[in-house]
Amino acid sequence: MSAPIRPQPGILDIALYKGGASTLAGIDEPLKLSSNENPFGPSPKAVAAMQDALAQMHRYPSTDHAALRQAIAEVHGLDAERIIIGVGSDEVLTLLSLAFAGPGDEVLYPEHGFSMYRIFALSAGATPVVAPEKNRTVDVEALLAAVTPATRLIYLANPANPSPTFLDMGALTRLADGVPAQCLLVLDGAYAEFAEGYDGGASLVEARENVVMTRTFSKIYGLGGLRVGWGYASQHVIDVLNRIRGPFNMSKVALAGAEAAVRDRAFVETCRRMNAEGRARLQGGLAQLGIPSDESHANFVLARFSDEAEALAADAHLKSEGILVRLVKGYGFPEALRITVGTPDDVTRVLDAMARFKGAL
Repeated sequence: MSAPIRPQPGILDIALYKGGASTLAGIDEPLKLSSNENPFGPSPKAVAAMQDALAQMHRYPSTDHAALRQAIAEVHGLDAERIIIGVGSDEVLTLLSLAFAGPGDEVLYPEHGFSMYRIFALSAGATPVVAPEKNRTVDVEALLAAVTPATRLIYLANPANPSPTFLDMGALTRLADGVPAQCLLVLDGAYAEFAEGYDGGASLVEARENVVMTRTFSKIYGLGGLRVGWGYASQHVIDVLNRIRGPFNMSKVALAGAEAAVRDRAFVETCRRMNAEGRARLQGGLAQLGIPSDESHANFVLARFSDEAEALAADAHLKSEGILVRLVKGYGFPEALRITVGTPDDVTRVLDAMARFKGAL
């Protein structure tokens, strides 16, 4: 008999990633606030560009993504040659683990970090290592204390998720200064555009060979269904990643839509402003109901309840009113619900539902 087919070590230790719920039994169109999507959708200019690109679908897309990289470089003031485009920022983060970590290496991340970080490590055969946080915020000293000679990657979302807390540039610089040369500090900036005055770590990338920045078109650009992301790093790191990136990883439609989206600065600014206003109203309204949350620097809040039982009851009540949010027990917050900031009407609907839950209406 032939030997059983076995996957690489670590693969069977991976629990499948579960996204935010999008359907609710008995309700045709629930209010989905479980995946931190842009409630205003994509830029109309991006939609038009994608429609135009459909007529060229018989042609292969470019392999170097030059037009999109140039657009990103112009908007953000970066070097286009040091940008890589991926199928969502997830692909760039995956390529980093495959290229720079393996058996005997360690991949480090904060205890409440994005659940995919563990998966990235295990898929490369590396060992995932977790550093404790402090008050739902990344602890720089704890991260640095967890670094060993085997550490090859540090994944850090800033603003964080599911807690939308934030490390300022002083703290990030202190972290980057303490990371040894053989280790890459990866700044996952999925929510960077929502943080006022934050460059996503670009200045740290410019100053250091071992800092990488990733961004996505899934959040503020409203293109989560298109799957486009990018990374910025030293030329050496980008050259390595391009050696294992699929040559046709991006479709013509995705490239066209993302290029138009990144150039539509007016739309992005409107989304940023509307999110900031809705976020402040959501946090303030929840606080008045006795539901605390940390100051958010993203497009969601982490509402905290007295215990897990109350959080589950609140989630059930929201569902009864046709509202989907995210339970985050798997991230270490059994007493909390992650709630996306929606349109002004969405925010009103959530606050009214929570007021009824609390007996305030």
